[in-house]
Amino acid sequence: MGFRLTPRGYHTLGSQNHCLMFGSDYIELLAVPRPHPAMQYFTDFLAAGEGLGAIALATQDAAAAHAELAAAGVGADAPLDFSRPVENLGEARFRIVQLPPELTPGCRMFLCQHFTRGLVWRSGYAAHALGVTEIAGIAVLAAEARGYERLLGARARPIAEGARIDTGTAPIAVCEEERLRQRLGGAALPARARPAVGALFLRVSDRERAAGALRKGGFSPVELKDGALALGADQAHGIALVFG
Repeated sequence: MGFRLTPRGYHTLGSQNHCLMFGSDYIELLAVPRPHPAMQYFTDFLAAGEGLGAIALATQDAAAAHAELAAAGVGADAPLDFSRPVENLGEARFRIVQLPPELTPGCRMFLCQHFTRGLVWRSGYAAHALGVTEIAGIAVLAAEARGYERLLGARARPIAEGARIDTGTAPIAVCEEERLRQRLGGAALPARARPAVGALFLRVSDRERAAGALRKGGFSPVELKDGALALGADQAHGIALVFG
């Protein structure tokens, strides 16, 4: 597609990843070849096919966030530390808090604290032939937004496709399927059982550049009414991608 991937990482939890780094956020391509209790959700998700399985919310203090959630009556998993070596530069270290999946139908969410950001955001890896600069939004195919509202402490507001909840950076839209399909110009949505994440929206510096990179890679994006480009889930590992 025109992304630059970081080298494969090997987590102490048994999972493996490549990352697509942007200015302040990233996409993680995850595999779980070795079972681990903390990774069971992802093992089960992958057994049913590909797609976008989780959203990570950045936090500066995962332990304090866990205590705040507990005080609000949200039963999140206990903070969990893990790491992965980075190309002889040291150990990238993280602390996560996995959130109750019943609050966010269609997508598991977790908090992530980075202790070694310099080992994750390394020079050069945020430069992509596609010109992607950041995650612009996420669309979930689900019946209601109440759990997302409770977790994020924000009210959903109506949009054409359903409801939008602000997160502080990329918003989450909880969408009605046919309306999202229309928004994406008929580009294929995931084949997974519902609820599920339907689309990931990515901001690009130049749409013509993005279109050229995709076509060079053999992909067939749909040009939307607003000039954005949509790539169906049948072409993008089980998640529709929108470049705008």
